[in-house]
Amino acid sequence: MNRQRPQILLFKLTLISALLSAVALPEMIQNAAPFWMLIFFTYWLIYAEAKAVYTLALMLGLLLDLLHGNVFGQNALALIASTVFILNVKKSFYVSNLSTQQVYVFVASLIYLLTTIGVHWIIQGFDFSYLTLLAPLTGAILWPIVHFLLAKLKR
Repeated sequence: MNRQRPQILLFKLTLISALLSAVALPEMIQNAAPFWMLIFFTYWLIYAEAKAVYTLALMLGLLLDLLHGNVFGQNALALIASTVFILNVKKSFYVSNLSTQQVYVFVASLIYLLTTIGVHWIIQGFDFSYLTLLAPLTGAILWPIVHFLLAKLKR
């Protein structure tokens, strides 16, 4: 993070993820789309030194809840749970090759998915599209592309 402050990068990443989440896609593709905010926030967590990351995860999750009209706190809880995992593997994540990073992104996305499905199940019952189960896989597959593009943005 030599070239810009971490807060500016986080703001840029938040805007990009909000725009990607707002793009209208066919329902089948939309259901299997990765958790963009999680992927961009993961990149920021790994490559930025910042404090109060759980507070930032809470605020970003609440922002997602407002933008998507979800149960208030659902994405916040999921993003915080995934952040705990990413911070636990941060040192390993930073020095790992892309395929190992993809596994970490998959596990973080799986934590995010299970948290959101759990909250959804408690509040509204077990009613969701099974294509949503592909979201962790698509996030892991897209990680190398996102990593490359964000490395270019960071400079």
